[in-house]
Amino acid sequence: MDFAQIDDHLTAYEDRGSGRALLLVHGHPFDHTMWRPQIERFSRTHRVIAPDLRGYGATPLGDTTGSTGLGVFAEDLAGLLAHLEIDDCVVVGLSMGGQIAMELQRRHPDRVRGLVLADTFPAAETDEGKAARNAMADRLLREGMRGYADEVLDRMVAPYNTHAAAHVHRMMCATDPAGAAAALRGRAERPDYRRTLTTVAVPALVVVGRDDTYTPVADAEEMHALLPDSTLAVIERAAHLPNLERPEEFDAVLDSYFRSLVRPS
Repeated sequence: MDFAQIDDHLTAYEDRGSGRALLLVHGHPFDHTMWRPQIERFSRTHRVIAPDLRGYGATPLGDTTGSTGLGVFAEDLAGLLAHLEIDDCVVVGLSMGGQIAMELQRRHPDRVRGLVLADTFPAAETDEGKAARNAMADRLLREGMRGYADEVLDRMVAPYNTHAAAHVHRMMCATDPAGAAAALRGRAERPDYRRTLTTVAVPALVVVGRDDTYTPVADAEEMHALLPDSTLAVIERAAHLPNLERPEEFDAVLDSYFRSLVRPS
Protein backbone atom coordinates (compact mmCIF):
# COMPACT_ATOMS: atom_id res chain seq x y z
CA MET A 1 0.00 0.00 0.00
CA ASP A 2 0.94 3.65 -0.40
CA PHE A 3 0.47 6.39 2.18
CA ALA A 4 -0.35 10.05 1.65
CA GLN A 5 0.13 12.78 4.26
CA ILE A 6 -2.74 15.20 3.63
CA ASP A 7 -2.72 18.19 5.98
CA ASP A 8 -2.36 16.54 9.40
CA HIS A 9 -3.76 13.13 8.48
CA LEU A 10 -2.26 9.99 6.96
CA THR A 11 -4.31 8.03 4.38
CA ALA A 12 -3.45 4.51 3.23
CA TYR A 13 -4.48 3.61 -0.30
CA GLU A 14 -3.83 1.29 -3.22
CA ASP A 15 -3.09 2.88 -6.61
CA ARG A 16 -3.06 0.43 -9.52
CA GLY A 17 -3.20 0.68 -13.30
CA SER A 18 -3.47 3.66 -15.63
CA GLY A 19 -6.11 5.51 -17.63
CA ARG A 20 -9.42 6.91 -16.45
CA ALA A 21 -9.46 7.09 -12.66
CA LEU A 22 -11.85 5.00 -10.56
CA LEU A 23 -12.20 5.77 -6.86
CA LEU A 24 -13.52 2.78 -4.89
CA VAL A 25 -15.06 3.72 -1.53
CA HIS A 26 -15.58 0.84 0.87
CA GLY A 27 -18.40 0.33 3.32
CA HIS A 28 -18.62 -0.23 7.09
CA PRO A 29 -16.98 -2.03 8.81
CA PHE A 30 -14.60 -3.05 6.05
CA ASP A 31 -11.42 -1.82 4.34
CA HIS A 32 -10.19 -1.38 0.79
CA THR A 33 -9.77 -5.15 0.32
CA MET A 34 -13.54 -5.49 -0.02
CA TRP A 35 -12.83 -4.27 -3.58
CA ARG A 36 -10.20 -6.95 -4.28
CA PRO A 37 -12.01 -8.48 -7.33
CA GLN A 38 -12.66 -5.04 -8.82
CA ILE A 39 -9.07 -3.85 -8.24
CA GLU A 40 -7.77 -6.90 -10.07
CA ARG A 41 -10.28 -6.61 -12.92
CA PHE A 42 -10.36 -2.89 -13.60
CA SER A 43 -6.71 -2.00 -12.99
CA ARG A 44 -6.10 -3.61 -16.41
CA THR A 45 -8.03 -0.81 -18.10
CA HIS A 46 -8.25 2.02 -15.54
CA ARG A 47 -6.29 3.72 -12.80
CA VAL A 48 -7.91 2.31 -9.67
CA ILE A 49 -7.61 4.18 -6.37
CA ALA A 50 -8.83 2.18 -3.34
CA PRO A 51 -8.24 3.91 0.01
CA ASP A 52 -8.76 2.73 3.54
CA LEU A 53 -11.14 5.27 5.04
CA ARG A 54 -10.23 7.15 8.21
CA GLY A 55 -10.30 4.69 11.13
CA TYR A 56 -10.40 1.60 8.90
CA GLY A 57 -7.67 -0.73 7.66
CA ALA A 58 -4.24 0.90 7.70
CA THR A 59 -5.56 4.49 7.92
CA PRO A 60 -5.47 5.86 11.47
CA LEU A 61 -8.55 7.41 13.01
CA GLY A 62 -6.85 10.63 14.01
CA ASP A 63 -8.55 13.27 16.13
CA THR A 64 -12.27 13.10 15.39
CA THR A 65 -13.56 13.63 18.95
CA GLY A 66 -15.32 10.26 18.75
CA SER A 67 -17.42 11.03 15.67
CA THR A 68 -16.40 10.90 12.01
CA GLY A 69 -18.98 12.65 9.84
CA LEU A 70 -19.47 11.78 6.20
CA GLY A 71 -18.12 15.22 5.37
CA VAL A 72 -14.79 14.29 6.98
CA PHE A 73 -14.56 11.17 4.83
CA ALA A 74 -15.50 13.15 1.71
CA GLU A 75 -12.85 15.79 2.34
CA ASP A 76 -10.26 13.07 2.97
CA LEU A 77 -11.09 11.65 -0.47
CA ALA A 78 -10.98 15.06 -2.13
CA GLY A 79 -7.60 15.65 -0.51
CA LEU A 80 -6.32 12.29 -1.74
CA LEU A 81 -7.44 13.06 -5.30
CA ALA A 82 -5.66 16.40 -5.14
CA HIS A 83 -2.53 14.72 -3.75
CA LEU A 84 -2.58 12.26 -6.66
CA GLU A 85 -3.23 15.11 -9.14
CA ILE A 86 -6.49 13.52 -10.29
CA ASP A 87 -8.92 16.19 -11.47
CA ASP A 88 -11.99 13.97 -11.71
CA CYS A 89 -12.90 10.31 -11.49
CA VAL A 90 -15.70 7.79 -11.50
CA VAL A 91 -16.68 7.29 -7.87
CA VAL A 92 -17.92 3.85 -6.83
CA GLY A 93 -19.32 3.59 -3.30
CA LEU A 94 -21.02 0.73 -1.51
CA SER A 95 -23.25 1.06 1.58
CA MET A 96 -21.63 3.74 3.80
CA GLY A 97 -19.24 4.25 0.90
CA GLY A 98 -22.22 5.13 -1.27
CA GLN A 99 -23.31 7.78 1.20
CA ILE A 100 -19.76 9.15 1.27
CA ALA A 101 -19.87 9.24 -2.54
CA MET A 102 -23.11 11.24 -2.34
CA GLU A 103 -21.44 13.65 0.10
CA LEU A 104 -18.45 14.00 -2.24
CA GLN A 105 -20.88 14.72 -5.08
CA ARG A 106 -22.64 17.33 -2.94
CA ARG A 107 -19.41 19.10 -1.94
CA HIS A 108 -17.24 18.58 -5.03
CA PRO A 109 -19.41 17.82 -8.07
CA ASP A 110 -16.54 18.84 -10.36
CA ARG A 111 -14.54 15.88 -9.03
CA VAL A 112 -17.21 13.33 -10.00
CA ARG A 113 -17.14 12.20 -13.63
CA GLY A 114 -19.44 9.24 -12.98
CA LEU A 115 -21.30 7.97 -9.93
CA VAL A 116 -21.93 4.36 -8.92
CA LEU A 117 -24.12 3.79 -5.86
CA ALA A 118 -24.21 0.18 -4.67
CA ASP A 119 -26.37 -1.20 -1.86
CA THR A 120 -26.89 2.18 -0.22
CA PHE A 121 -29.69 4.66 0.45
CA PRO A 122 -29.99 8.46 0.45
CA ALA A 123 -32.39 9.30 3.29
CA ALA A 124 -31.33 10.93 6.55
CA GLU A 125 -31.38 8.83 9.70
CA THR A 126 -34.58 8.50 11.71
CA ASP A 127 -34.63 9.19 15.45
CA GLU A 128 -34.86 5.46 16.04
CA GLY A 129 -31.94 4.86 13.69
CA LYS A 130 -29.83 7.49 15.44
CA ALA A 131 -30.41 5.81 18.79
CA ALA A 132 -29.55 2.40 17.32
CA ARG A 133 -26.31 3.62 15.72
CA ASN A 134 -25.15 5.32 18.90
CA ALA A 135 -26.02 2.26 20.97
CA MET A 136 -24.05 0.07 18.58
CA ALA A 137 -21.10 2.46 18.79
CA ASP A 138 -21.14 2.08 22.57
CA ARG A 139 -21.31 -1.68 22.24
CA LEU A 140 -18.37 -1.89 19.82
CA LEU A 141 -16.21 0.19 22.13
CA ARG A 142 -17.21 -2.01 25.05
CA GLU A 143 -17.09 -5.46 23.44
CA GLY A 144 -15.00 -5.19 20.27
CA MET A 145 -15.98 -6.31 16.77
CA ARG A 146 -16.23 -10.10 16.84
CA GLY A 147 -19.68 -10.49 18.38
CA TYR A 148 -21.14 -7.94 15.96
CA ALA A 149 -19.37 -9.61 13.04
CA ASP A 150 -20.79 -13.01 14.00
CA GLU A 151 -24.32 -11.59 14.22
CA VAL A 152 -24.45 -9.70 10.94
CA LEU A 153 -22.40 -11.95 8.65
CA ASP A 154 -25.46 -13.67 7.14
CA ARG A 155 -26.94 -10.27 6.26
CA MET A 156 -23.74 -8.94 4.77
CA VAL A 157 -23.22 -12.08 2.71
CA ALA A 158 -26.13 -14.35 1.84
CA PRO A 159 -25.70 -17.78 3.48
CA TYR A 160 -25.57 -19.46 0.07
CA ASN A 161 -22.47 -17.39 -0.86
CA THR A 162 -20.05 -19.15 1.47
CA HIS A 163 -17.04 -18.36 -0.74
CA ALA A 164 -17.14 -14.70 0.35
CA ALA A 165 -17.98 -15.15 4.02
CA ALA A 166 -14.50 -15.75 5.45
CA HIS A 167 -13.01 -12.62 3.86
CA VAL A 168 -15.93 -10.47 5.01
CA HIS A 169 -15.76 -11.83 8.55
CA ARG A 170 -11.99 -11.20 8.73
CA MET A 171 -12.41 -7.60 7.60
CA MET A 172 -15.09 -6.92 10.20
CA CYS A 173 -13.12 -8.51 13.03
CA ALA A 174 -9.94 -6.62 12.07
CA THR A 175 -11.61 -3.21 12.10
CA ASP A 176 -10.64 -0.84 14.90
CA PRO A 177 -13.71 -0.55 17.18
CA ALA A 178 -12.93 3.14 17.77
CA GLY A 179 -12.95 3.83 14.03
CA ALA A 180 -16.18 1.88 13.52
CA ALA A 181 -17.86 3.61 16.46
CA ALA A 182 -16.83 7.07 15.28
CA ALA A 183 -18.23 6.36 11.82
CA LEU A 184 -21.51 5.12 13.27
CA ARG A 185 -21.91 8.29 15.33
CA GLY A 186 -21.09 10.49 12.35
CA ARG A 187 -23.36 8.57 10.04
CA ALA A 188 -26.26 8.98 12.47
CA GLU A 189 -26.13 12.73 11.77
CA ARG A 190 -25.89 12.55 7.98
CA PRO A 191 -28.03 14.82 5.80
CA ASP A 192 -30.74 13.74 3.41
CA TYR A 193 -29.17 13.20 -0.01
CA ARG A 194 -32.36 12.84 -2.03
CA ARG A 195 -32.24 16.44 -3.23
CA THR A 196 -28.54 16.04 -4.05
CA LEU A 197 -29.35 13.10 -6.31
CA THR A 198 -31.74 15.20 -8.38
CA THR A 199 -28.86 17.57 -9.23
CA VAL A 200 -26.32 14.97 -10.41
CA ALA A 201 -25.22 16.06 -13.88
CA VAL A 202 -23.29 12.91 -14.85
CA PRO A 203 -24.59 9.45 -15.78
CA ALA A 204 -25.05 7.25 -12.72
CA LEU A 205 -25.36 3.55 -12.00
CA VAL A 206 -27.39 2.10 -9.13
CA VAL A 207 -26.61 -1.49 -8.14
CA VAL A 208 -28.18 -3.69 -5.47
CA GLY A 209 -28.19 -7.32 -4.43
CA ARG A 210 -31.60 -8.92 -4.87
CA ASP A 211 -31.54 -10.34 -1.33
CA ASP A 212 -30.09 -7.29 0.46
CA THR A 213 -32.08 -6.65 3.64
CA TYR A 214 -30.04 -3.63 4.77
CA THR A 215 -30.72 -1.66 1.59
CA PRO A 216 -33.48 -3.47 -0.29
CA VAL A 217 -34.28 -3.13 -3.96
CA ALA A 218 -36.93 -0.52 -3.15
CA ASP A 219 -34.20 1.85 -1.92
CA ALA A 220 -32.27 1.36 -5.16
CA GLU A 221 -35.42 2.02 -7.18
CA GLU A 222 -35.94 5.29 -5.27
CA MET A 223 -32.42 6.48 -6.07
CA HIS A 224 -32.80 5.45 -9.70
CA ALA A 225 -36.00 7.53 -9.93
CA LEU A 226 -34.33 10.59 -8.37
CA LEU A 227 -31.22 10.61 -10.55
CA PRO A 228 -31.66 12.49 -13.86
CA ASP A 229 -29.64 9.95 -15.87
CA SER A 230 -29.18 6.53 -14.30
CA THR A 231 -29.20 2.80 -14.89
CA LEU A 232 -30.50 0.31 -12.33
CA ALA A 233 -28.97 -3.16 -12.02
CA VAL A 234 -30.16 -5.86 -9.61
CA ILE A 235 -27.64 -8.63 -8.94
CA GLU A 236 -29.40 -11.95 -8.42
CA ARG A 237 -28.39 -14.31 -5.59
CA ALA A 238 -26.56 -11.60 -3.65
CA ALA A 239 -27.17 -9.72 -0.43
CA HIS A 240 -25.35 -6.58 0.80
CA LEU A 241 -21.96 -7.20 -0.87
CA PRO A 242 -22.68 -8.25 -4.47
CA ASN A 243 -19.19 -7.17 -5.56
CA LEU A 244 -17.78 -10.05 -3.45
CA GLU A 245 -20.71 -12.45 -3.62
CA ARG A 246 -21.17 -12.28 -7.38
CA PRO A 247 -18.04 -10.52 -8.68
CA GLU A 248 -18.39 -11.61 -12.30
CA GLU A 249 -21.97 -10.31 -12.54
CA PHE A 250 -21.12 -7.13 -10.62
CA ASP A 251 -18.06 -6.44 -12.76
CA ALA A 252 -20.01 -7.01 -15.96
CA VAL A 253 -22.50 -4.34 -14.90
CA LEU A 254 -19.68 -1.94 -14.01
CA ASP A 255 -17.86 -2.62 -17.26
CA SER A 256 -20.97 -1.87 -19.31
CA TYR A 257 -21.47 1.37 -17.40
CA PHE A 258 -17.82 2.43 -17.79
CA ARG A 259 -17.99 1.76 -21.52
CA SER A 260 -21.14 3.86 -21.79
CA LEU A 261 -19.29 6.87 -20.37
CA VAL A 262 -16.95 7.00 -23.37
CA ARG A 263 -19.52 6.50 -26.11
CA PRO A 264 -20.41 9.56 -28.18
CA SER A 265 -23.66 11.18 -27.05
